Amino acid sequence: MNSPSVNSTKLPASQLLPLYLLALLKLAIHLSINAATAYGYFRDEFYYLACSDHLAWGYVDQPPLSIFLLRISRFLFGDSLFALRLLPAFSGAMVVFMTGIITRELGGKKFAQITAACAVFAAPIFLAYDSVYSMNCFETLFWTLGIYYFIRIIKQGKTKDWIILGIVLGLGTMNKISVLWLCAGIVAGLLCSPLRKELLTLKFWSAAGLILAIFTPYLIWQFPNNFASWEFIKNISSGKYVALSPIQFYMQQISMLNPFSLPIWVTGFIFLLFSKKMKQFRPLGITYLTVAVILLSNNTSKPNYMTPIYPILFAAGAVAIEMGIERIKQLWLKSAVPALLLIGGVIAAPIVLAILPVETYINYAKALGEKPATSEKNGIGKLPQFYADMFGWDNMVAQIAKAYNSLTPEEKAKCVILMNNYGEAGAVDLLGPKYGLPKAISGHNNYWLWGCNNSKGEIVLRIGVDMNAVLESYRSAEQVGTISDPYCMPYENNISITICRDRKIPLKDDWGEFKVYN
Repeated sequence: MNSPSVNSTKLPASQLLPLYLLALLKLAIHLSINAATAYGYFRDEFYYLACSDHLAWGYVDQPPLSIFLLRISRFLFGDSLFALRLLPAFSGAMVVFMTGIITRELGGKKFAQITAACAVFAAPIFLAYDSVYSMNCFETLFWTLGIYYFIRIIKQGKTKDWIILGIVLGLGTMNKISVLWLCAGIVAGLLCSPLRKELLTLKFWSAAGLILAIFTPYLIWQFPNNFASWEFIKNISSGKYVALSPIQFYMQQISMLNPFSLPIWVTGFIFLLFSKKMKQFRPLGITYLTVAVILLSNNTSKPNYMTPIYPILFAAGAVAIEMGIERIKQLWLKSAVPALLLIGGVIAAPIVLAILPVETYINYAKALGEKPATSEKNGIGKLPQFYADMFGWDNMVAQIAKAYNSLTPEEKAKCVILMNNYGEAGAVDLLGPKYGLPKAISGHNNYWLWGCNNSKGEIVLRIGVDMNAVLESYRSAEQVGTISDPYCMPYENNISITICRDRKIPLKDDWGEFKVYN
């Protein structure tokens, strides 16, 4: 049996047609759902939109690239739900296509390319990532592009590929710093192979210099902002996420990636590390191992942190399975394997895509044995957090507006709307203008940096606060309404709306007490 050819990029261009079709199908699915869904904006999307109104070289909880992209998207397409989710849909389609291309670089023929692309296409985690705006969909794309150019370097070592790799990884770090784990994996892969000599070349250091140069503005931003991102990372590592054992970590990944894809990526991992036919590509297996060790060393790492690296295991596994099928001459498997992956994706789709009416979804999830869940230390209601965070916003803002509009014009001029978290504040900022609401303030993440509008706290509208606690800070307070929604997160259901008056310590002088980085 012949080993995968280093000239695999010269395979007939007609083999790309299935990849184009899969990518277009992926795009069409997301665009259709975005246009038709009855679910609302996701909590974090409100925050992203608010950040795009405050362009900067950094934010408490993220580098700036995804925010810059959103600002451009809003300029071109607006901020409707459909427009907001255009870029994630296109990014997800590109990942499907590039996974097939990576498979081809590893020597995979038509079946292997389709199988690997289908594995990504049908993975629930990628369906979820590509259905809302966040840095996560772009993260997967940057990892996939980085791995592609790393493969080209393994095969050819051209200066051009090193330069492009540096640019890709540099931009990736400006989207999400987790790309640094991939950088560490690539270095480890080079060290553990004959390619270690590349570490002493100008090509390697040029790529490293590009990464640093692109990432430097974000690093510089940290200094005048008291290293806000490091404080944020420390807080979420110690207090926000549930701790997981390695077994729990991988069990959740199996579910996230589609259980039917398990044999493919496990085969891919073994194939990369131990097969003589993959000796040339052994650094890719080392890269995966390095990322796994980094994440497992912190038991509060979320399982989805590792998912961007799986396209390479899908690709390698598909190549191995293709070779096995050809050896045993059971060609019917070439239809069965992709079909099984897609069936798994269809079954999982309503769990991660907002395609069913909410009560129908609840019944469907129960039938599959899926219970509402969250990776954070919060209570959960009828819906998992991913869906619950799409409900209640319109009603919340409408009730806040009712309370705000009960004030006299003089009181409105002094009133600030102080929200508990960036989702609530972002919802007021996006949905409030039609009611005449001012921009909200909050102590959560970057909202704290944006300040309190120099307010003294004469009139402060708050939600979900304890009256006794409020009266410790204000001379008077009055509950004027209640916010309820059966599907939202429990901590935002059946909560009070309170108008607080005459803060004992001016809000602007006490703003430091409101800072919450998590």
